[in-house]
Amino acid sequence: MIRCERDDDVWTVIIDRPEKANSLTAQMLGELADIAEAAQDARVLVLTGAGKIFSAGADLEAARAGLATSPDWERLSGALSALPCLTIAALNGTVAGGAMGMVLACDLRVAVSEAKFFYPVMKLGFLPQPSDPARLTALIGPSRAKLLLIAGQKIDAETAHGWGLVDRLTTPETLMTEAQTLAADTRAATPDHAAAIKGLLR
Repeated sequence: MIRCERDDDVWTVIIDRPEKANSLTAQMLGELADIAEAAQDARVLVLTGAGKIFSAGADLEAARAGLATSPDWERLSGALSALPCLTIAALNGTVAGGAMGMVLACDLRVAVSEAKFFYPVMKLGFLPQPSDPARLTALIGPSRAKLLLIAGQKIDAETAHGWGLVDRLTTPETLMTEAQTLAADTRAATPDHAAAIKGLLR
């Protein structure tokens, strides 16, 4: 359900449960967090999904069993944020709920134009992951963050790009090529140089 493909120094992590909108079980969430914690030697980590949806967040049955409040969500986003390498969310489709946390924790976000973005914590009665509001506000500002988290608004990819939530828009056919293009300079640099520049931007 979670695949990690390693091509030299590039780790491509794929959420592969398209028949269930790439929703995450507890095991899948734990695997993602384990991979993020283990990727210390990667030069680039690309996070993407199989099919036409990036991830619908927690699997409904798993959420009812407590996954929605699992500390592994924050473990995953914290591990991604702490990596010294470049992290790219290559969004092959809609991002919903808890899946937003891992996307916000990446350095860059590239999305297909069909993608939608929503985080319905107010409607569902949950709090967002602890670090998500600050990361979201840093990207799009406090009022727009409130539109997503408090007003529960769903936005399209063009709006997300205009707000700064997404850095590039592309097509499904060119999504991974765009991610590779963004990673080119980092791959050409030494790991220490890339990590030092990323450190200055924290």
